[in-house]
Amino acid sequence: MAKFRRKTCIILSLFILFIFSLMMGLKMLRPNTTSFGTPFGLDLLPELHLPNAPLGNKADFQKSDRINMERNTKTSKAADMPDTKNSEAADMPVRPPKASEATLEELPPLNYFLHVFYYSWYGNPQFDGKYIHWNHPVLEHWDPRIAKNYPQGRHTPPDDIGSNFYPELGSYSSRDPSVIETHMRQMSSASIGVLALSWYPPDSSDDNGEATDHLVPTIMDKAHKYNLKVTFHIEPYSNRDDQNMHKNVKYIIDKYGNHPAFYRYKTSTGQSLPMFYVYDSYITKPKMWANLLTPSGSQSVRGTPYDGLFIALLVEEKHKYDILQSGFDGIYTYFATNGFTYGSSHQNWANLKSFCDENNLMFIPSVGPGYIDTNIRPWNSQNTRNRINGKYYEVGLSTALQTHPSLISITSFNEWHEGTQIENAVPKRTTNTVYLDYRPHKPSYYLELTRKWSEKYSKERMAYALDQQLPAS
Repeated sequence: MAKFRRKTCIILSLFILFIFSLMMGLKMLRPNTTSFGTPFGLDLLPELHLPNAPLGNKADFQKSDRINMERNTKTSKAADMPDTKNSEAADMPVRPPKASEATLEELPPLNYFLHVFYYSWYGNPQFDGKYIHWNHPVLEHWDPRIAKNYPQGRHTPPDDIGSNFYPELGSYSSRDPSVIETHMRQMSSASIGVLALSWYPPDSSDDNGEATDHLVPTIMDKAHKYNLKVTFHIEPYSNRDDQNMHKNVKYIIDKYGNHPAFYRYKTSTGQSLPMFYVYDSYITKPKMWANLLTPSGSQSVRGTPYDGLFIALLVEEKHKYDILQSGFDGIYTYFATNGFTYGSSHQNWANLKSFCDENNLMFIPSVGPGYIDTNIRPWNSQNTRNRINGKYYEVGLSTALQTHPSLISITSFNEWHEGTQIENAVPKRTTNTVYLDYRPHKPSYYLELTRKWSEKYSKERMAYALDQQLPAS
């Protein structure tokens, strides 16, 4: 009788554990509806952060700290466990054998209406004399009361990198031609037609990197080999305004506009125009953008050889009116965290698409496979979105397709710091860290998912393009 009771208790405990896991998985897949006035996640966007906003109650922070502590404890324990099968192999990034790679003729048709955000800011000692970006600093929370509860310092590659996942290519250099070639092949295998290259003006860079404009010619040459196109994702460089934007748009078109890989979008009026994604566009006042993007502006590119399609980042709902006043041609949402901002929340995409249709704007939703950045922002676990073996990605892609968008953008190919990459990742563990990976699937799983949905999008877009007067090819 005691044995029967013990078995019953075990079965009941397993059932309760299964229900709890299922509920947590569903929560990660689609976060609860929240008020988008000042979501906690907007703390990552300092321009939108209100210094005097309430910080939340103490219990919330204690709960968050406890979750992080438990996660770190589990990670540490897992790292100490021996791998009886092959402990050395788990620590080494694995490159796929050359023989398994498809030839150019075997790669799928590309979908030039599917764009992916691409970063060329990584470096290592072999090619750059030092590690760049893989040694990303651990970012402190702006509130000292919270910051003191979390580690500080920098990551120390190659085993300790600023990412929760580990690349199949290891801590690579974006300068390495073989890495660039591998990336172009992977994008092509996923039926992605356009990479949106993160770009700073010459001699400028992000806070943690170095100038990368000199890499553009090689990237474009390698992209052309795989019939890929390159568009530019203009970052918020120092003192960005209408005058230097005019200068930089002119620079890009003059220097790269004649390259066969330079992307142009054919509009419904028959024009073929360059496209520029403008990250953090909301930082600059609409009047200043209007100087560049409206026909009467003092720095106007309209009707000149430097005209193009300029796509603004929409974060808050109110930004759509600023975007109209600024003279932008469309909006994108960038963030891979459903519920993080108004723009990145799947439930708002249908309304945003209607707004764009009413105002002759392009709508470009940004879809990501997941989000996790706790290796560089250890205090930001509330914005983690579990990949759920690809289900999170597929829900986002399905929601995007339902809006019949002009284009779809993917966040991202290789933003490893925020865990949004679809690039190949492999299992790896070190003494202190167990990196996340794509198991039980292959390292190429998210490229394969992208190819599946790219083909679906291509077919569906052809069906609705005529009704919306969109270019069909």
